[in-house]
Amino acid sequence: MGRRLTREFFARDPLVVAPELLNAVLVGRGAAGRIVEVEAYAGAFDAASHAFRGQTARNATMFGPPGHLYVYFTYGMHHCGNVVCGEAGVPGAVLLRALAPLEGLELMRRRRGGAPDRELCSGPAKICQALGIEGADDGADLVTGAGGLALVDDGTAAPRGPWCGPRVGLSARVGEAAVLPWRFAVAGDPNVSQDARWSD
Repeated sequence: MGRRLTREFFARDPLVVAPELLNAVLVGRGAAGRIVEVEAYAGAFDAASHAFRGQTARNATMFGPPGHLYVYFTYGMHHCGNVVCGEAGVPGAVLLRALAPLEGLELMRRRRGGAPDRELCSGPAKICQALGIEGADDGADLVTGAGGLALVDDGTAAPRGPWCGPRVGLSARVGEAAVLPWRFAVAGDPNVSQDARWSD
């Protein structure tokens, strides 16, 4: 489908990597989708990041080498996937918020309980369901594809002028971090999450 993104690509600030991840393709488990929405989290400098208060058993992957998948469980029912960015030991990540389905749509529909195509990957938990990503995938290497998942460049460039806005679902307790415009999307794409959707 394309060439895998390199370790060097991910070994940069998540705010740099995030918009450049747009239009890359997440491949694995019999399905593939183009990244159309992401959020950047800047680790120890970001009150909204899981790594803000230091390393724990839950967030250890964020402190490891770049290019790995950080998977966490939320609301007692959903998994969400993040791409680890920056240098090893310096936590940072990009949350995958929405994909445009490309391959394996029938499998995605079954995993998502028959959801309409526009809703197959229009949110972080939906992405994990559609691609069969679970907690055991925490730490999967997206560069080598050793965990069955990879990020590739199929020749579709990231948009030069992506949509950007505040991140989603953050508590006011994180202060200014709740309103930082660190969410990026492919403007006008119908597969973005509901709150970033444009009128048709």
